[in-house]
Amino acid sequence: MRSDDPRTRLEVLAKDASTSLAALSRMLGRGPAYLQQWVRYGSPRVLAERDRRMLANFFGVAEEVLGGEADAAGWRIPRLDVSASAGPGSAVGDEALLGLDSISIETARALGLSRGQAAVIRVAGDSMAPGLLDGDRLLVDQTSRTPDTRGGVYVIRLDGMLMVKRVRRSRLLLVASSDNPSAPPLPHAPIEVIGRAVWQMRRPL
Repeated sequence: MRSDDPRTRLEVLAKDASTSLAALSRMLGRGPAYLQQWVRYGSPRVLAERDRRMLANFFGVAEEVLGGEADAAGWRIPRLDVSASAGPGSAVGDEALLGLDSISIETARALGLSRGQAAVIRVAGDSMAPGLLDGDRLLVDQTSRTPDTRGGVYVIRLDGMLMVKRVRRSRLLLVASSDNPSAPPLPHAPIEVIGRAVWQMRRPL
């Protein structure tokens, strides 16, 4: 199958998410061989709309990736709760899904985003005030995981907790800090970078 075939794309998405086609089939309420039969034998010929939507939402990709029609309005991006940690993991997609947001294709390209590699998270608390306030939303580029010496605002996992912090590289180490001087100190633990905040959204007062 071609690399752009929806069945191939599903296999790649499942592998990248460290899950199986059987587990995904059960998530859909189907028999464990449902997606395996679709991928290997093309049966059913196309995924049911409900199944395709659930899989697209799970992976944070457009339905067209899995054989649906292209969304001319833009990309659908998963909206996740930064305060809800699912334990150790390597992707924002491990967190609690709150819904889907949309972003225009032009904006996504201007920000250098890759489809399926971005998420919107909600800021919890005031440790990054005054720049970031509780309830703000951040668009996170999950392909940007290498802070430089100047640093930037990143979503990180630290001591099993998902956080939004300012991160910079100091020699061979990553250093995380809060912008709010009254915030409690951070634990001394390895920093896992999830992605860089590239766009901030805030509700008007």
